[in-house]
Amino acid sequence: MTKFNLRTKSKFRLFGGPELLLLSGLAGILLLLSTVYVLWLPDVSELKKKNPAETSFMRIKESQARKQGKKLGRDMVWTGWDGISENLKHAVLVAEDDGFYRHNGVDWESTRKAIETDWKKKRFAKGGSTITQQLARNLYLSPSKNPLRKIKELLIARRLEKVLGKRRIFEIYLNVAEWGRGIYGAEAAARAYFGKSAAELTPEEAAALAAALPSPRRYSPVKGTRFMEKRKSSIIARMRASGYLPEEADVEEMSESFELLVSSGAEVAVSSTPADAPAPY
Repeated sequence: MTKFNLRTKSKFRLFGGPELLLLSGLAGILLLLSTVYVLWLPDVSELKKKNPAETSFMRIKESQARKQGKKLGRDMVWTGWDGISENLKHAVLVAEDDGFYRHNGVDWESTRKAIETDWKKKRFAKGGSTITQQLARNLYLSPSKNPLRKIKELLIARRLEKVLGKRRIFEIYLNVAEWGRGIYGAEAAARAYFGKSAAELTPEEAAALAAALPSPRRYSPVKGTRFMEKRKSSIIARMRASGYLPEEADVEEMSESFELLVSSGAEVAVSSTPADAPAPY
């Protein structure tokens, strides 16, 4: 019994004294660094008038390419709000964040569901990020999935909403979102995939671009895989259900009329949003 007690006491001594103080100190330093990381937020006020020339995501992707001995180009052409098709704005809204104009940067219900899904699968499987959160991550953070990065993303998103407002947030997002290897923004994507400007995108083309957003390096807007066709059709249906598109017959008539006018050399100006459609922005 005496021997057992001596051994037990010797084991406890290993975790006492200087060792315990060292562990406590390291834990304290780690907690302090984590707090500083989360609470240090970038100054987003310059984005009110200044368009970002690059993002954290761009730098990370290019750095990864260099480490592999490759060179990754950057195709990005800034286009103002009025130079982007309403079709693309609507397609991205219904595909990525249909509550964008109702939340304050964070969709707490989606976040709760994402946490529940991650907990069940024991991994970070679902993001639940709003357009504002995606922009915060793209501009300032990294693609890594960890709780601290997620908390920082939420805080930056709230700051973006407070300082910039919805329209500016959406404008920047559409200009910096990745749409393929080295392709960033609506204008570069429209030119690369459809040979036209972002202002000229049809509903189908806009839906194809929106369908590729979750994984732009894996899925191409112009390759008709079964997954992409299904997702594109779903986006078109949701655009129509939201009042952003007329009925299918009307769309066909508009397309035929447009083709006839173009072939005759006439100038046309087609509004992609019906007069009675909701205008959240």
